[in-house]
Amino acid sequence: MTTPPEHDPNTARIAQHKLRMAHHPHLYFRASPAIRAWAAPWQEALHAELAALECVALDPSCFVAPSARIFAEPQRLIRIEAKAAVAADAFLHGPIHLGSSVSINPFAVLDGGRAGIRIGADTRIASHACLYAFNHGLGPDALIRDQPVTSRGITIGRDVWIGASACITDGVTIADHAVVGAGAVVTRNVPEYQIVAGNPARVIGDRRSKPMAR
Repeated sequence: MTTPPEHDPNTARIAQHKLRMAHHPHLYFRASPAIRAWAAPWQEALHAELAALECVALDPSCFVAPSARIFAEPQRLIRIEAKAAVAADAFLHGPIHLGSSVSINPFAVLDGGRAGIRIGADTRIASHACLYAFNHGLGPDALIRDQPVTSRGITIGRDVWIGASACITDGVTIADHAVVGAGAVVTRNVPEYQIVAGNPARVIGDRRSKPMAR
């Protein structure tokens, strides 16, 4: 008697592995040839489905979780470069440019406003981090919902780490190799190699003074 697909142990294992990869995309890039044999076509199909619905430019080697929410209307392109990853339940609204090997972790929120978000290669955006490249006016003569919206954009450099639940506000530039601590609210530019934390974020250290990882 043939086992129904939904009860096939191998099918169930693959489904669970897909779910695991969606939350830990690094597993996709480290997968064995046997796993890549089914995982690469899976991603290829997801890329094609997304490209048919949204204005996206996806490098074939990037990873996009099925439950990631990616919205890119005309004039709001989302470009994802080689080996970048968008994990489960992340929310991306263009315009956004993710450089190579960028990692967007579960439940992160990136909204490009009109001016957009640019993230340099090898940067890590942790879970529940929020990047909002727009802002509302605050005038007392109108409801918040009716205030004019401005957008200056957000630029994140290379090799930056944005900690869990950090918030980056519109107009901010975070330079290469900087670190933003968990829960920080960044309202001003962050220079290279600086470590910032707090609300509002302030400099608490410099990566160049830290010992090398072993």
